[in-house]
Amino acid sequence: MRFSLFLPTGTASEFAAFDDPSAAFDRIREVAAAAEEGGYHAIWAPDHFMPFGRGAHYVFEVWTTLAALARETSRIRIGQMVTANGYRNPALQAKMASTLDVIAGGRLTFGVGAGWVEDEYAAFGYDFPSGPERLRQLREALQIIRSMWTEPSTTFEGRYYRTRGVVNQPAGLQTPHVPIMVAGGGEKVTLRLVAEYADYCNVQEPPDEVARKFGVLAQHCADVGRDFSTITKTSTGYCIMADTDEQARAQVPPWAPMVFPGDVAEYGLIGSLETIRKRIAVWEAAGVDELIVGFQASTDVETIRRFAAEFIA
Repeated sequence: MRFSLFLPTGTASEFAAFDDPSAAFDRIREVAAAAEEGGYHAIWAPDHFMPFGRGAHYVFEVWTTLAALARETSRIRIGQMVTANGYRNPALQAKMASTLDVIAGGRLTFGVGAGWVEDEYAAFGYDFPSGPERLRQLREALQIIRSMWTEPSTTFEGRYYRTRGVVNQPAGLQTPHVPIMVAGGGEKVTLRLVAEYADYCNVQEPPDEVARKFGVLAQHCADVGRDFSTITKTSTGYCIMADTDEQARAQVPPWAPMVFPGDVAEYGLIGSLETIRKRIAVWEAAGVDELIVGFQASTDVETIRRFAAEFIA
């Protein structure tokens, strides 16, 4: 199992103590550099515009952030965890992603989901349709995006989106196309979309539930004639390292239940190094190929280096 880094961009008010946006972005750059030096496989950044909860702290937009970091790094892969389909027209999104793949030298994984933070949609003036409708929109978007990366031109007439002979060049550097991650654990629709369109999945649940949902995904793959082993299975772990488990548990932030289902202190990478090592083994046994680690001390470069020294070979 490989390890990647969930990049702080401000959604958890990581920059509340900063009064200089340039200094805050410099810290993001330093974190990305430490991840690359430490051997993390990828950096994944969230697509949000405002911090969770109250506050007017800095939040950096994901696509411009990753474009900058693509030129500040050379080996580590980059991706969105995940971009919200409703925030950008899918044809434009396909163009942005293929351009970013070129900027990054073929290191982009395009992460996308149906979107979920209703308050953010409202604040920025986006419609927030029902969950099933957002998923139907995502299905159409995936068809347009994949076509624009693999076909000479794309004409599409859907219920929500349409294109007329759109030509997308450059279409990215990777073949057959930029890899796609679809995130979410919805068993009837989201995991079906993974089987039909995606190269990666992300299921953010406790390990036992992750394993069960990978089983659901395997059945969807069988139903559509897809080789389950061709999909990279990822999950997200929240990490707090401390001398004792009790000290680590005491640092779990109040917003954690908004992002991590259940009691993350019971299954996250939260505790002593020995406890974290045991929990890593549980994630691996659940079938996770790539564990994306978000740190409570997310802007502390030494924490990122320490984890790498302890757990990344």
